[in-house]
Amino acid sequence: MKKTYYIPNISCKHCIMTITHELEDLDGVISVRGDVESKHVHVEWNPPSDEPLILETLNEIGYPAENV
Repeated sequence: MKKTYYIPNISCKHCIMTITHELEDLDGVISVRGDVESKHVHVEWNPPSDEPLILETLNEIGYPAENV
């Protein structure tokens, strides 16, 4: 599965780094790519990860996402 999220709280590369590290720690997440300028994060995953888990993780680390 692949999905792009708009994350309005992204303000710098450190934000992208934090999001990337946290999501890559989830079992099944294949890749995470973020862009500071557009505030978009592209996530690719397989089970056991799923969208609710990804969204929950983003909320927990202070980067709530919106679907694009």
